[in-house]
Amino acid sequence: MPPSQPEHNNSRATGSVTLFHVAKLAGVSPITVSRTLNHPDKVAPKTLEKVQKAISLTGYVPNLLAGGLASRRSRLIAAIVPFLANSVYAETIKFFSEKMRDAGYQVLLGESGYGEEQEESLISTILRSRPDGVFLTGINHSSQTKRLLLAANIPVVETWDITPTPLDVVIGFSHQSIGQAVAEYLLAKKYNRIGILSADDHRARLRQEAFLAALEENGQTGAAISTVPVPTTFLAGRVGMARLLDDGFIDGAVFCSSDTLAQGALAEIQSRGLAIPGQIALVGFGDQAYAAHTFPPLTTIKFDRALIGQKAAEALLARFNSKPFEKKVIDVGFQLIERQTT
Repeated sequence: MPPSQPEHNNSRATGSVTLFHVAKLAGVSPITVSRTLNHPDKVAPKTLEKVQKAISLTGYVPNLLAGGLASRRSRLIAAIVPFLANSVYAETIKFFSEKMRDAGYQVLLGESGYGEEQEESLISTILRSRPDGVFLTGINHSSQTKRLLLAANIPVVETWDITPTPLDVVIGFSHQSIGQAVAEYLLAKKYNRIGILSADDHRARLRQEAFLAALEENGQTGAAISTVPVPTTFLAGRVGMARLLDDGFIDGAVFCSSDTLAQGALAEIQSRGLAIPGQIALVGFGDQAYAAHTFPPLTTIKFDRALIGQKAAEALLARFNSKPFEKKVIDVGFQLIERQTT
């Protein structure tokens, strides 16, 4: 790994935090900051503490490419998803990468693992290579992650969620609206009991909270809840559904936080000789390729994963070329696809 070098005061992106900003805040010279970064063992403890505090406060990330780029652009885009093996994220990244590659950029893919702390560590490492832009999954980030991204002063697109206050641009859909829509759909079907089989991640919890709130507003209390860890798997779906069935859940409908969980739940219900949807109905989330071909075909929530990827690429390219983008918040919406599990 090449050593960090003092950078010219003209940063690659106007307004981004440089080594000189850190030096000024710490009350030391730029050379001292550089020495602290490259040879901390040769710096006095008090000086080391001052410089490290200034780095934390400013969100400064050492530039590994300092002095090494004539074009002042890396042509690199960082894309971070929670779980690489999840096909719903893979499809979005596929369309995003294709559009960025056609424009002459390469995408560096990272896995955050659903945790803010791991995302923060990943962002800190990736920014050292000075990507031209960042693609993020979700809108929940640690304070330090936000500080790092703002200090880098590069275009950022958040996806798979909606907020009126994005870091830069956000493209996704409302998880709360999905939870409410599924609850209203199942209430209209007049199932005797309603439950939820959900992964323990932020976006799934948003859907669950809105789902339960809609049920309560309509006088449906005491919904059965089964929670499984992330990432979701077919086995987790079977285990989570088995828990509901063992607790006496029958003659009702279950909202699953992913099609993967719903597929496992489907297998568990059938293994016990129960009728679908006669005794247990299921709704999934994601409309994965197999959802229309399970037995019976799975009712689920569909959203345009390809459009999210394409719009994310368009947003970054517009920012790179100093062109206006359609808007900062883009809601791609969703559809409830009714099939034979309900």
